[in-house]
Amino acid sequence: MRSISTATALAVLFGSAALAVGAAGPAAADSAKILPVKSVGDMVVDGVHKVVYISDPAGGKILVADYSGTVRATLANEPGVTGLALSADSGTLYAAVKGENRIVTVDTQTVTPALSFSLGAAAPRDLEVVDGRIWFSYDSDLGFVDPAGGESAVHLDQAPGDLSGQVHLGADPSAPGVLAAGDGSTLAVYDVSADGAKLRVKGSLDSGGKQVDITPDGKQVLTSWGSGYGFPAYSTTDLTKVTDYPGNAYPNAVSVAPDGSVAGGSFSWYDPDVHVFRPGGTKPVREYDFPNTGNSSGSDTLVDAALAWAPDSSRLFAVSENDGGVYTLRALTDPTKELPTLKVSAPTKADRAKKLTVTGKLTSMTALPAGTSLKVTRTDLDSPSGKTLAAVATKADGSFSFTDTPPAGGKVTYKVSFTGDATHAAASGSDAVEVSRATPALTLNNNGKLYAYGKDVKFTAHLGTTYKNRTVEIWANPFGGDKPNKLVKSGRVDSHGNLSGTVDMTRDTDVTAVFKGDARYKPRTVKVTAYAKVNVSTAITKHYKKAKIGSRTYYWFHKNTSPVVTTSMTYYPGRQQRLELEVYYAGQWYPVDGSPQYFQLGTNGKSAVNLGAAGESGIKARVRAAYINGSSGDTVNSSTYTGWKYIYFSN
Repeated sequence: MRSISTATALAVLFGSAALAVGAAGPAAADSAKILPVKSVGDMVVDGVHKVVYISDPAGGKILVADYSGTVRATLANEPGVTGLALSADSGTLYAAVKGENRIVTVDTQTVTPALSFSLGAAAPRDLEVVDGRIWFSYDSDLGFVDPAGGESAVHLDQAPGDLSGQVHLGADPSAPGVLAAGDGSTLAVYDVSADGAKLRVKGSLDSGGKQVDITPDGKQVLTSWGSGYGFPAYSTTDLTKVTDYPGNAYPNAVSVAPDGSVAGGSFSWYDPDVHVFRPGGTKPVREYDFPNTGNSSGSDTLVDAALAWAPDSSRLFAVSENDGGVYTLRALTDPTKELPTLKVSAPTKADRAKKLTVTGKLTSMTALPAGTSLKVTRTDLDSPSGKTLAAVATKADGSFSFTDTPPAGGKVTYKVSFTGDATHAAASGSDAVEVSRATPALTLNNNGKLYAYGKDVKFTAHLGTTYKNRTVEIWANPFGGDKPNKLVKSGRVDSHGNLSGTVDMTRDTDVTAVFKGDARYKPRTVKVTAYAKVNVSTAITKHYKKAKIGSRTYYWFHKNTSPVVTTSMTYYPGRQQRLELEVYYAGQWYPVDGSPQYFQLGTNGKSAVNLGAAGESGIKARVRAAYINGSSGDTVNSSTYTGWKYIYFSN
């Protein structure tokens, strides 16, 4: 029975569509998008709205994706939905909802459900539209729905006893009144009309299959099975084999384009998955090998019967699956055109402003004529967006050559392009040559010089002759991993070729001048290392006076008082000061036992050391602190000493 669906019934059956789908622009290249599905049952292409409809039996839904694979709408609540078909004007989508034994229709303009046809006990699987009637397979039989048939719209038992098992259907909008059906062991062709199906011919096949299709002239029926691992084509009149399109092991899909081109698919881990043939051809025009997006050793594989052509034959859609159960919609553009190979070979090296020769070859399955024009583009430092050179023509064998005098040095890329024609896709190739450049003069001052802590030092870079680029950068990289390389100055050098920048010398520092090159002079970098002392001083406490002995000032202590020496030094994690203590005896200074000795600095950069009391009068001593590169715990500064301070012990 046919029923006009109410809003409530539609909500139960479908849910709501995500959005209405409009026309989309053509895709520029092959594309791939992951589909949010648990399975794939069928796929049809709507050329009017530029979308692909994909059924998900396990997920109970239909996806509406644009030609790039982006999902634009979802029709939910369709348990077991499998077969899909389109009306001749693409205004209506038909879906076999196997879980509810019904066929439903969807308005493709608004992507909303319209009608629902109950099939009683029949669970529909595959669908084809022939002359406005919706033919479906169920169990081992055929039926059809006539949308204009009123109360008697549904007709079952159209092929009793002809078929067995799972039945696949094939038809073509350009072949009225012809329907093919195959169950894997039997292939049958029917003349169908409003009165039902009349068996034209039936024959046995030698192995099972996954998809059936008919050529636009209605004269051939193709299957995705055959003893030769191919896609055989049989006469729809008597089922004699007309031709056999070769493929790989385990063929599982076949689809005929409106222009008669044939696409065959196979379950192939290590071979091409899709093969495209011109009508009657015995060698593929194009082959597609899916990538490996999973974790198996083999590549993704084609889902059974998941091949469908766009109505203008400009695209072929396929669904692949990886070993993790992830499904991907793949849009294959220009599938009926041969894909030429264009190889380009340039010298590895060349001299700037001297002539070089580039060679190459354009080849294809069907040879292109001599004189085929190829576009040539040169990309270099002077023309980063590419400069078009004179076109080059191929010879009879597809080879070509041209000469050029590169005006710029560095990496020069020659790209040669073929725009394609009616039977060949576009192709391009490129190769790069390293063209010589002169080495510019670049210097930087102050190498090896030692400076006081915190001194502002001017570093000057001098750049010699160049072509266009007169910009230099000066970078300062202080020793130690806690401070980054820092840009000090960047700019054009002056009329004398100089650029200066100031560095605050708080650490030993690598200073670098960088010239990034231009079209005639190569990049160059020079580095100098300048050194910086630490800021270090000592202070003595506990003395009772300061007074001279001879010409030298001493800190005076009572013989039982212990001097305290406090060292202040630029802090760095883990840094130690070295303290030296000497005594005066018999006209000379001698280090005391254990001197020099290292003491840890606090985080405030200070270290206080108690020297101990002399215990007797008349003793002279002296003390100084130092930072020693390496021995003081780090290497970020240059060794620095304080002056000596003198101590005298009295009564």
